Amino acid sequence: MKQAGFPLGILLLFWVSYVTDFSLVLLIKGGALSGTDTYQSLVNKTFGFPGYLLLSVLQFLYPFIVDPENVFIGRHFIIGLSTVTFTLPLSLYRNIAKLGKVSLISTGLTTLILGIVMARAISLGPHIPKTEDAWVFAKPNAIQAVGVMSFAFICHHNSFLVYSSLEEPTVAKWSRLIHMSIVISVFICIFFATCGYLTFTGFTQGDLFENYCRNDDLVTFGRFCYGVTVILTYPMECFVTREVIANVFFGGNLSSVFHIVVTVMVITVATLVSLLIDCLGIVLELNGVLCATPLIFIIPSACYLKLSEEPRTHSDKIMSCVMLPIGAVVMVFGFVMAITNTQDCTHGQEMFYCFPDNFSLTNTSESHVQQTTQLSTLNISIFQ
Repeated sequence: MKQAGFPLGILLLFWVSYVTDFSLVLLIKGGALSGTDTYQSLVNKTFGFPGYLLLSVLQFLYPFIVDPENVFIGRHFIIGLSTVTFTLPLSLYRNIAKLGKVSLISTGLTTLILGIVMARAISLGPHIPKTEDAWVFAKPNAIQAVGVMSFAFICHHNSFLVYSSLEEPTVAKWSRLIHMSIVISVFICIFFATCGYLTFTGFTQGDLFENYCRNDDLVTFGRFCYGVTVILTYPMECFVTREVIANVFFGGNLSSVFHIVVTVMVITVATLVSLLIDCLGIVLELNGVLCATPLIFIIPSACYLKLSEEPRTHSDKIMSCVMLPIGAVVMVFGFVMAITNTQDCTHGQEMFYCFPDNFSLTNTSESHVQQTTQLSTLNISIFQ
């Protein structure tokens, strides 16, 4: 919302959710047309080994760098402990369907976090000054916002894994499932984005929880719930990364020993990366434009256009022809903007409105607002 402008941001959320819905169904249709049951085999059959290699890199990188946790107190210890205690054991499962109950818990916690954000929008929002350009329709960083939204919605890399876990999987059944999931997800995202932005406007951080004060016990509980959702979500991402390694280096099958070894290696390296990174915004932007955008916009469209024998005027082909160049533009320009327009993070520092004795919220000077704005990042993405 902060990058794109609030009204345009809402419109872009609906648009990205629609594109996600369409491309997820398109992906399974492509699998049916090609007689394949994995994303990698679909691209390999459509574009040969170069396409297979490119997709493998993208599928590996997206879930691999999706876990930058940000815990203020005892950050390194908590990340290490939660990884060994929860993330690694859950990631060792071989059947993704066994994570169904875990995903349900994660979704429930997300709803609880949303309630906390909504409550603070009512109680805290009126006491924080609104920035001058808070309500403009559009802002120049809208492309970066699309990258962040793509990051939030993408699940293409594990779509075939989920599809194969369904009882009697069919394209029609998959379509109904995706429509329902995307509708729920987009409204959760809109509520999060709206409540977060209405509370903090131009002061919004890349990690929304950095905006709240440390002595806010309710938000501290929300941070705990958010950490749990990350712990419960990451094993699904590990499934994809491990599958890529298995397909590229082991012919698609891992023995029990190599299954454990590969899982431990992936989790270990990902944890080391998360220990070094505490600025969520740049991770969301780069991962969104470099990995999520081609996986959502470009590759499913390209595969379907090459495989389908439908006439050019068919709605799926028209939409694919539109998505492909848009995805390319978002990928190229989003990457350039993310590199040239990098944003700072407060790295856990308290925001100015957390010190009422030293700052008057009702008599905010323009210079202080401008200085504080420079501390904030330009992304909001809590739910995936």
